[in-house]
Amino acid sequence: MSEEKLYAVKDDEGEYWDFGGKTNRFWSLLSVEVPVTDNKEIASTVAKATGGQVVALVEEPKKVVLTKEQAEIVDTARVSDIPATYISARTDEYNGEESLLINAFANGYTVEKEKKYLVELCGLVTTDGAKQYLTKKNGKWFACRRMPGMHQDFTDKELNAAPEWAQQLNREEVNDDAD
Repeated sequence: MSEEKLYAVKDDEGEYWDFGGKTNRFWSLLSVEVPVTDNKEIASTVAKATGGQVVALVEEPKKVVLTKEQAEIVDTARVSDIPATYISARTDEYNGEESLLINAFANGYTVEKEKKYLVELCGLVTTDGAKQYLTKKNGKWFACRRMPGMHQDFTDKELNAAPEWAQQLNREEVNDDAD
């Protein structure tokens, strides 16, 4: 995070000083041309002279991306008496995981999407020439053209539990940005 900060001066009514304005008074935020300055001394001088207060604007820290397992540790730490100790006891400090989870605890996190794969059954086509893909329904594995509503995008875990012949097939990562 950058050390550069921006400062606004706000009064008790919630209006802001216009650092670029032609008059010396506070305005609603929508009416202010230049609501901030990067000079803390100027902001402090204005606040002192007008009875306002300096408000430092800081960038919100970026949320870190965690695995589902790491997210569970952070969530459980929130209800722990000593969250940092809870996290520390469940992570490896030497690979940076501990500080990653402490950061997630403090600044928030998102959970990474699990990769999914499509398995084309090379050389296998329908009578009208459509490609066939590995499909699973009701515990049965079979070949089917690409169809909405059919289970054809699989996680590594699902494919590792598939019959041995299916585990040998080439996997193509599905880029599903719609979720």
